[in-house]
Amino acid sequence: MKVILVKDVEGWGSFGDTVEVKRGFARNYLLPKGLAVEATQENIRHIQNLLTQKARKLEKEKERAVELAKKIDGTQIEISRPVGVTGKMYGSVTTADIVEKLKEKGFDIDRKKVMLRNPIRNLGGYTIQLRLHPEVSASIKVDVVPQE
Repeated sequence: MKVILVKDVEGWGSFGDTVEVKRGFARNYLLPKGLAVEATQENIRHIQNLLTQKARKLEKEKERAVELAKKIDGTQIEISRPVGVTGKMYGSVTTADIVEKLKEKGFDIDRKKVMLRNPIRNLGGYTIQLRLHPEVSASIKVDVVPQE
């Protein structure tokens, strides 16, 4: 029996894939759980329309990300932190701090898009990657300076 997957099914495929499965598997598992629909001409047309809409939406998101990357690439921000007598920085600089400084400069970035593995714990200059889209990234410069 041919079915069209409407959700990702591990081992079988992803959304929009047409797969051939045994009749019992489709009737007892895939169709009742809403994981697939029967591969009729009407359903095929409907799923293809959904796929084209999804592709258009992803393309628009990518275009917006490219525009934002052009604007933000190379931006330099300065974050000040209190420093002890020995020059050791108190606390650290996190993604939330970076996003806050970017908002002050007019860029609204989600903190999950800042690729910072560990908080910054030392003074100095750092280059931080921003993943604005799966295919688009930009880099910014972060200077951590002592607070006066």
